[in-house]
Amino acid sequence: MANRLATATSPYLLQHQHNPVDWWEWGEEAFAEARRRNVPVLLSVGYAACHWCHVMAHESFEDEQVAAALAADYVAVKVDREERPDVDTVYMSATTAMTGQGGWPMTCLLTPEGEPFWAGTYLPKPQFLQLLSAAAHAWREREDEVRQGGAHVVSVLRQAQDAPAAEAPADEDGQQRLAQPGLVDPAALRGAAQALTAGEDRRHGGLGSVPKFPPSMALTFLLAHHVRTGDAQPLAVVERAATAMARGGIYDQLAGGFARYSVDAAWVVPHFEKMLYDNALLLRLYARVAVHGGQHTRALAERVTRETAEFLLTDLLTAEGGFASSLDADTEGREGLTYVWTPGQLREVLGAADGGRAAALLSVTPEGTFEHGTSTLQLRADPDDPQWWARTRSRLHAARQERPQPGRDDKVVTAWNGLAVAALAEAGWLLQEPAWVTAAERCARHLLRLHVVDGRLRRSSRDGAVGAAGAVAEDYGNVVEALDVLHAVTTDPGWLRQADQLLRDALDRFGDGSGEFTDVPADGERLVLTPRTRADNAEPSGQSALALALATHGALSGSGELLALARAATDAMAP
Repeated sequence: MANRLATATSPYLLQHQHNPVDWWEWGEEAFAEARRRNVPVLLSVGYAACHWCHVMAHESFEDEQVAAALAADYVAVKVDREERPDVDTVYMSATTAMTGQGGWPMTCLLTPEGEPFWAGTYLPKPQFLQLLSAAAHAWREREDEVRQGGAHVVSVLRQAQDAPAAEAPADEDGQQRLAQPGLVDPAALRGAAQALTAGEDRRHGGLGSVPKFPPSMALTFLLAHHVRTGDAQPLAVVERAATAMARGGIYDQLAGGFARYSVDAAWVVPHFEKMLYDNALLLRLYARVAVHGGQHTRALAERVTRETAEFLLTDLLTAEGGFASSLDADTEGREGLTYVWTPGQLREVLGAADGGRAAALLSVTPEGTFEHGTSTLQLRADPDDPQWWARTRSRLHAARQERPQPGRDDKVVTAWNGLAVAALAEAGWLLQEPAWVTAAERCARHLLRLHVVDGRLRRSSRDGAVGAAGAVAEDYGNVVEALDVLHAVTTDPGWLRQADQLLRDALDRFGDGSGEFTDVPADGERLVLTPRTRADNAEPSGQSALALALATHGALSGSGELLALARAATDAMAP
């Protein structure tokens, strides 16, 4: 028997439609029910490709004992973070403030007014049941105290949100630089490039330590800094990172495309989910490296660009012309089942001689680099016989296609499709692949036809049906920039007109004229906090997306007004 989630448009929510838990979708009806019963809300936030979300679902949400505990003392609300990034942002800020860390699944206990009084992430079933029991007892015996705790959390978060973004950086003489027009100047950019290069992992490539995420936006900045200034050091950082990622297990050596992140420093073992936003950002980066990189890097970058574009067009393209959100980390409940190999499996597909040769080339060892003697595929050096490798790659990919495949979240997210459109259009132009530009145009037309309702963008669609959630700032910014890129590549003035209409709407609804933008529109749903993301994460924030859209559109349209707004949007985040 299905629960209320059976009518959801989100594949993540649909994964829970047969849970014994009496789930509600996010909305006023759920909180009205909590007020009517005077019980707390259990908020569970995740996404379809999330491994630990699946683990908690199997352990707890498919369990009758957990369902009974929730039914007795809570209203249970399930949220897809990709469909409602505003809800996710608000309660993730509470989770990180209360625990020092965040992640998914996110688990929060809220008052019937939506104020969080407990927050965390994945909990095994025994600890989850213990939490539900203790919190229900506290609510019954000390409701006023619990409510005061929730109100205090919201108050502290509001104060932090209203505080200055950060202490202003200092000049070389130690004098603090105050936020003012023109603060993002060559000196500030040079300092940013130096700070990023200082954080490079010189041994393995990339920035930071484990877990190792593709630093797409930081590398894009460093490459732009090199092109603008001629400084060779940022380019070297970009080339080392791009090469290390492309040769490691985080990159799919058979089908193209990148996994979400690597659990080790050397890019060997990925967390196997593949996200549209990662691959769109990396596609655009590698296309630029293929043009601006050194001679020894260009060929590799061009190959990765072509293979990643093919991955988007083969594995993520939907029937309507949009792009699906992700491929799952798990297959039949096992992480990486589709992707990993043993030497014996290679010999079974290729024969003894070619199997041994492929194992040596792809770092597939008897001990394994992953779990249970299996290995991810790495390509640490180019094969000495490219034709042999092309045949071998094709045979291995065909054999892999016969295995069970990961699930696909075929929800079309507006912001991420904007990133994909811009990446395919620019890469198609740079590498002279008009089919990629055609695919970008088809996706853009799909977004404008289905995702614009009464002149305003919606956040997502699935199977040709648009969702109810309104777009957030990143949706507007990424789509406007994508339409502008299409105009630049095709010279079709229609894309510029469509971009202008959406950008004017975004300025009216998300900005206050100061250069700062909220993540949600002024006339949108009221949450306990108004999300205002001050920094990029795995993808550009709403502030960044709109700043870039203003700069690109202002330049293409010749609008001094929009270029001034772009400067204000950039300077607002300068500290």
